[in-house]
Amino acid sequence: MAKELRFVMLLDCYGDLLTEHQRSVMELYYCEDLSLAEIGNPLGITRQAVMGLIKRTEAILLNYEEKLGFAERLEKMRLCFSNIEKAAAGIQNDSIRDSIVREINKGLELL
Repeated sequence: MAKELRFVMLLDCYGDLLTEHQRSVMELYYCEDLSLAEIGNPLGITRQAVMGLIKRTEAILLNYEEKLGFAERLEKMRLCFSNIEKAAAGIQNDSIRDSIVREINKGLELL
């Protein structure tokens, strides 16, 4: 998995456990794809300070994932739902197939 995507997933899982400042900087960097200078200028901090904050917050997120493993489990569940959906596509009975797909979609919404 690409490093950027991994941290977006970790932010999705553990973002509420970060401080507002940590979360907003990480979202600007990983989700909005802003440069270090674009993040630091409005905050009145240097690019180096932004990078330091990002590196420390990455370590925090990786530590949460190491201890809790939610992001890995979510990815495995998404893969399972995808495999079930592919298998359901081969079911000839439209009613049964549609029912399975509806339940898959409900499950994905819960993730």
